[in-house]
Amino acid sequence: MSRPVLLVAGGSRGIGAAIARLAGKSGYDVAVNYHSNSNAAAGVVKDIEAFGARAVAIQGDMGQEADIERVFAETDKFGTLTHFVHSSGIIGPMSRLDEANTETIRAALDVDTFGALLSLRASIRRMSTKHGGQGGSIVMISSMAAIIGGANECVWYAAAKGAVDSMVVGIAREVAREGIRVNGVSPGMIDTDIQPPGRVERITPMIPNGRVGSPDEVADAVLYLLSDKASYVTGANLRVSGGR
Repeated sequence: MSRPVLLVAGGSRGIGAAIARLAGKSGYDVAVNYHSNSNAAAGVVKDIEAFGARAVAIQGDMGQEADIERVFAETDKFGTLTHFVHSSGIIGPMSRLDEANTETIRAALDVDTFGALLSLRASIRRMSTKHGGQGGSIVMISSMAAIIGGANECVWYAAAKGAVDSMVVGIAREVAREGIRVNGVSPGMIDTDIQPPGRVERITPMIPNGRVGSPDEVADAVLYLLSDKASYVTGANLRVSGGR
């Protein structure tokens, strides 16, 4: 019996890497997309293979249409896509909006919003029964920034992730009768290398649970939504935020 095939966009580090590893442990073959850190991607692939699963690292900038199309095409060679997680995301230097440069804003929107839309399109073209697919499950990694607003740090990132929240609802309704479920996960403060120095310590007192989260805790939520245990869940957004 063939194993489900998962593509994790942004799967070499942080939350994406935790998702990819847990998926391999949970019975998925995994395509691990990475932008520039080939060594990190290779490490994730090795960990997945240690669970007895197949894995492949695929380089690509998920803010560029040509790269997105190529990443999905290379995944097609690896196996028939049944699951997709969009975990690619960038913030750039944090600041007030009036202090941010255009390049920072544009780069975040290219990956976090435009790239997310194109990745959803590519997934649907492969999974939807309308297009001859066998259905599947998609999880988009959003952020509690979309709810909180990102004031004084990253309003552009919050806005980009707000768009992701809208995509989850709209696309879930578009493809609900085509065998595809689409859900979101909104992490709060998670201890990864995306956090600038000192931010974790500064934000921790504001978290009702009194601590930051781990990538593995986000991965658990994602794997639930990917799985058949969530067969009646679509268009949902699960907050993994310690109550913030």
